[in-house]
Amino acid sequence: MISDSDKTKLTAADNSVKKGNHELKGLIFDIKKYAIHDGPGIRTTVFFKGCPLHCQWCHNPESWRHSREIGLRSQRCIGCGDCIEACGHGAISMKNSYPVTDMQNCVLCGDCQAACRTGAREVIGREMTVDEVMAEIEKDRIFFDQSNGGATFSGGEVLMQHEFLDALLVACKKNEIKTAVDTTCHTDEAIIQRISENADLFLCDLKHMDSNVHKRFTGIGNERILANIKHLALAGNEIIIRIPITPGFNDDDINIDASGRYIASLDVVRRIDILPYNSGGREKSDRLTGNYDIMHSEPPTDESMRAIRGKLKKFGFEVKIDG
Repeated sequence: MISDSDKTKLTAADNSVKKGNHELKGLIFDIKKYAIHDGPGIRTTVFFKGCPLHCQWCHNPESWRHSREIGLRSQRCIGCGDCIEACGHGAISMKNSYPVTDMQNCVLCGDCQAACRTGAREVIGREMTVDEVMAEIEKDRIFFDQSNGGATFSGGEVLMQHEFLDALLVACKKNEIKTAVDTTCHTDEAIIQRISENADLFLCDLKHMDSNVHKRFTGIGNERILANIKHLALAGNEIIIRIPITPGFNDDDINIDASGRYIASLDVVRRIDILPYNSGGREKSDRLTGNYDIMHSEPPTDESMRAIRGKLKKFGFEVKIDG
């Protein structure tokens, strides 16, 4: 139940949303139902488009651009040319038996997607209002109630669309739906402080403790990330640390030990999730327009994941192998 003090804050926040953000829209690229790896219980996970980090092992490279884009599943394409006929802007031509899109002429109208008989073409990214997203979340309320689940907001990086995120958190709290924010924590401290006022749980990514290595593999150093996680912890927010284990990047003993020591300094953290590398991002990047530097790595073995779990458990945490 919502306390009286929370109700007062919620009413003020809700009124602010209604007055200033009634038509606020966010750019969403997916909504996943019955998610069981994005926080406690059964979740509905809403994926925001746009991310300041370009992690070379990323499972969702379609989240990088904060704009809609065209994708082509080449294995489904039969080279029929229907998309070329449907495009009224001359943006598609046939090369080597496959349609190629000239993004300078493409207006992302979606006519080619509608005309594609095999589902090979897709426009990735959809503008949605708070009410539209909430309607999708509300459909799963029965699962939340039965499993102590709720809504998770992920990405991409959700904090790039922090006003839209905040409006959704307010709406969820008003409807007594528990929330989790899955974030890299790369943002201004003022933004993360604002979001923490309405979020129930943070799922904070910890990729590598060495800032130079972090920058080489993600494009951005980790100083701001570590500072923001520390800020959340000092403010008493509930946090689960998530470490994506990628062989050759962050699975060595030095980094695992440094990660454990850092997390141990965050008094509120009781649980770490370690996520084995998933190569699905490479297939996704092949169907996107533009250059996506996605590395190839073999998934960690079950034995190595258990070993990493054992090392982190020595710091006193519950450690879960997830994903």
